[in-house]
Amino acid sequence: MSRFRVHLRPADVVDVFVYVVVLNLAAEYLPQVITETFTLSLLTAVLLKLILEVGVALKDRVKGRLKAATSLTGRIASGILLWALLVGSKFAVLEAVSVAFQGQVQLGGFFAVTGLILALLISRAGVRRLLRDFD
Repeated sequence: MSRFRVHLRPADVVDVFVYVVVLNLAAEYLPQVITETFTLSLLTAVLLKLILEVGVALKDRVKGRLKAATSLTGRIASGILLWALLVGSKFAVLEAVSVAFQGQVQLGGFFAVTGLILALLISRAGVRRLLRDFD
């Protein structure tokens, strides 16, 4: 019998906390971002963490293929795939949040969620750098 194990690193917990702060600030200052309760914002942060980790892993794989491509066709195909992944991931986030929270959480449209994701990733990088400096 196989057991499913989750390997949770301290950085993952910090990321979720950062995402909660950014998400709640967005909900406070951007009318198109709505989260009805703190619990929902925490669950949304966990969902965003999962989706963004998968998205970053896929993006890194495609970037590796793009760098390794030796033919023009391979480079073009990898470039198109990377573009589709970058754009499609935003729609994946919107759909996942819509399905998971059935209207109780709204992240706005494509441009709002793109800005939110950029803010999440920049904030995460800043906090990780700050914490790394304390090691």
